[in-house]
Amino acid sequence: MKTTWAKLDSLHLTPNANASRRVQAAFECKDRGDYGGAQTVMRPLWKRVGERPDTNGLEPSVVAELLLCVGVLTRWIGSKNQIKGSESVARDLITESITLYAGLGDARKVAEARSELAYCYWRAGALDEARIMFGEALERLTTQGNTRANALLGLSVVEWAASRYNESLKILTDNAPLFKGITNHTIKGFYHNTLAMVLRKLARAENRPAYLQRAVSEYHQADNQFKLARNIPFRADVKNNVGNLLRELSRFKQARKYLDEARRLAVSIKDRVLVAQFDDSRASLLIAQRRPAEAEPIARDSVRALERTEYKCLLADSLITHGIALARTGRQEQAQFTFQRAVEVGREVGAHNKAGLAALTLIEEIDQLPAEILTAAYEQAGEWLTSCQSQDVWLRFITAGKKLAQQLRAESGASEGSTELLSNQSCYMPEEVLKFERRLISQALAKADGRVTHAATLLGVGSSTARLHYRNAAHRLDQGTDSYPSPRKEANMKEAHY
Repeated sequence: MKTTWAKLDSLHLTPNANASRRVQAAFECKDRGDYGGAQTVMRPLWKRVGERPDTNGLEPSVVAELLLCVGVLTRWIGSKNQIKGSESVARDLITESITLYAGLGDARKVAEARSELAYCYWRAGALDEARIMFGEALERLTTQGNTRANALLGLSVVEWAASRYNESLKILTDNAPLFKGITNHTIKGFYHNTLAMVLRKLARAENRPAYLQRAVSEYHQADNQFKLARNIPFRADVKNNVGNLLRELSRFKQARKYLDEARRLAVSIKDRVLVAQFDDSRASLLIAQRRPAEAEPIARDSVRALERTEYKCLLADSLITHGIALARTGRQEQAQFTFQRAVEVGREVGAHNKAGLAALTLIEEIDQLPAEILTAAYEQAGEWLTSCQSQDVWLRFITAGKKLAQQLRAESGASEGSTELLSNQSCYMPEEVLKFERRLISQALAKADGRVTHAATLLGVGSSTARLHYRNAAHRLDQGTDSYPSPRKEANMKEAHY
């Protein structure tokens, strides 16, 4: 790349031609994951992340091109170096480029810039907004090529992130000829990696083990393409994904090898977000190996690193992992707080599937949840996971429902397996009234710590405890716990007393 910089500096180009050449070279560096090289190429026009590029004397079309390039680089470099506010700056720059392209009537470049803006929203977890933007871009990108392929991949990843795996797979398979025909190694690698991610999820969701073998093959093809592109960050991503797949297959030793290699690559390029993401994977592996005490500090570090970024979906995932580690080391209160934070983070950015998974995991991992929190978590998980296509998640949801039912049954005193309650049966009204009163009295006595006079006051019968004595006696007779006169005889005794 140094040769390219030297050529750029030695060429006697007009300001517009020079800016355009630098933008092209910077995008080539970005495709290789060489963000430092991209910055160097752009330095005469753009000093650092957070600043606007120098657009003085440039034509509107070149200004738009320059703003788009700097916006894209700001997103990638800001993420890598955890620069606060970089995502917002990136969105502003790309939005400004869209305005300029629209003014010039360049519909294709508007669509290309909208795709890059959609990636910003996806990274931030705003999946609905990203889906709309990718859809709008694709309506204008009718010509087959790298730009359309990039937008299709973005839409597929959004559907994957939203747990809409069949929609994601359809996008990839319907457009397979396009991806096969392009020559950009980074985009081809991105395609194979995304397809493997989808197949891996569907293998569990639809119980298709053959998909796992296909996923492994797609990961290998992705790695080969990224190797040709000399893209280290994306190669690290692939190794992390393979490690997670091997973890799910309980091939823990091999999984550890891939995850360690992924982290080594991320450390070598000083990408803290990738390191945090891969630490979350390492913690998940240790949890699968029943080593939560070792997983907890690693998951905690992942959370702390991601808290300093704008990648809320990744943060929600790490919070869930950390919550599991905390719960399984006996720190239930901390775990509950962590799961509830994951719910908040998911809701904050509209990533409802993440919030739903956090609520579901809260039910699974916390042994003694208050009834109101347990009920709310179950209801919200059901609502937020409505569009989820994972059979595994729905089996978990059914199990969570059983846990909720058991706790409510225990608190209400209902007998287990009372299927007769669901049948249409005749009832004897005096007996049903007696049962209802029995429950009220039992609850009042529990609240009053067994003090009958106090319980009578709670029930609104004042200091007169005779009726309460009668009903309580009837209840105990019915349960067979003591020997009492019949309710009718005791009632006559009370009446005689008055």
